[in-house]
Amino acid sequence: MVDTLTELCSKLAGLMFILGTIQQLVPHSFYKRIKSLWHRLENYVNPYVQITIDEYSNNKRNEVYALIKFYLGTKSNKDAKYLIAEMYKKSKSLAVSLDDGEEVIDEFHGVKLKWNSYKETFPDNSPGGRSQPPIEKKWYTLTFNRKHQDMVTGQYLKHVMLEGKAIEFKNQKQKIYSNNDSEYWYWYGKGMWRHINFEHPATFDTLAMDPKKKEEIINDLMAFTKGKDYYSKVGKAWKRGYLLYGPPGTGKSTMIAAIANFLNYDIYDLELTSVKDNSELKKLLMETTSKSIIVIEDIDCSIDLTGKRKKKKKKETTNNEEDEDSDSSAEKESYNKESGKLTLSGLLNFIDGIWSACGQERIIIFTTNHVDKLDPALIRRGRMDLHIEMSYCKYEAFKVLARNYLCIETHPMFQEIQRLLEEVDVSPCDVAENLMPKNASGMPEICLDNLIQVLNKFKKKARLSSKKNKKFSTRLFKTCSSLKLMFE
Repeated sequence: MVDTLTELCSKLAGLMFILGTIQQLVPHSFYKRIKSLWHRLENYVNPYVQITIDEYSNNKRNEVYALIKFYLGTKSNKDAKYLIAEMYKKSKSLAVSLDDGEEVIDEFHGVKLKWNSYKETFPDNSPGGRSQPPIEKKWYTLTFNRKHQDMVTGQYLKHVMLEGKAIEFKNQKQKIYSNNDSEYWYWYGKGMWRHINFEHPATFDTLAMDPKKKEEIINDLMAFTKGKDYYSKVGKAWKRGYLLYGPPGTGKSTMIAAIANFLNYDIYDLELTSVKDNSELKKLLMETTSKSIIVIEDIDCSIDLTGKRKKKKKKETTNNEEDEDSDSSAEKESYNKESGKLTLSGLLNFIDGIWSACGQERIIIFTTNHVDKLDPALIRRGRMDLHIEMSYCKYEAFKVLARNYLCIETHPMFQEIQRLLEEVDVSPCDVAENLMPKNASGMPEICLDNLIQVLNKFKKKARLSSKKNKKFSTRLFKTCSSLKLMFE
């Protein structure tokens, strides 16, 4: 064996010497022609090209390797015999990948491509005196016919990256973020946002709402997620605003959780009282990721953003009655008071200004119990694109709650409940509380009977309130009539 290798090396060395001599003696044009013929012969004998993707590149983890790993995990289940299942901290499901030496045949546009997985262990010879654990090197190879090289490098690899990102996004755990006070950013070394895993169980199936309205919201969300090209075509940032309004207990927060679970988006719960000024609000926006929901709950109570336009008009009227010097000083004083604060203008720019386009595929949601208290500029179409009224519980919403809490689709007592729900205004949370079993038996009849009793109490209370209002209106009318006669 040793003699054979020695002889082979000797022949190769001789061949290299002959090629070097030919290159010096033969004209350059003739040598290039010989070299071209040699490459053609080589390509004919071995027409395949191989691309290598290492796990680490320049001492950093190669993002391309990770995305290929996700992609091949879905392709390898049928062909490969040996797979590796791993659980990552950020993942909510097992990640399956190829084991060492396994291969997968993929097909793209009718072209077959071969993926191989490799792993090799090297001893760590770094200085230090201590025995270090061995270094493990992993890589993938992609083999394909040379004639498909443009298609592979231009289309196929891009397809693999997009599919890998989609799979990674689908498998990752959702998070809910809350903004820190600005003083913690620097002094305590904390970031702008802190987060925990989001594990709210709400879905559109469990949401107590009219089915038609639910379907409209789902269709709007689906159109939004698939609208990247459309938004680019019309020249708009890829974002959408939802305004959720209605009485307390009608499910506004549950709706947000259902949207997040439906889209698998992270939630950024923005607390405006912790934001110092407009500049800080922009920084917080820049730190949010794409495919996320930015939520401002009870926006009418967060900070005083209402009535500023009216106050400004009053100031202008007062200033017009004064001389120019006092007007100038008043403007300076007003400017000094407004600077360094979070203003309505800053919030409007946050929603749909130039800075709002710093990320893609984001939804902004406002919630309020009193929509009439909000500035019209804040909730106009284009900022809050879809206004969703979260109303009182009606019969269709009740049936969803009965299915969730009692696991029943119909019952003889439903007819009485339907009649009462048409006569009284009661929130879904009040209905749900009475449907929840309070004892070990958990009989549906007991829960439904409790609900009927509560609805009757609501009805009686509404009647008394109506009678009181009627009496008050009658007295007020009589008083006004008497005063009118006296003055006449």
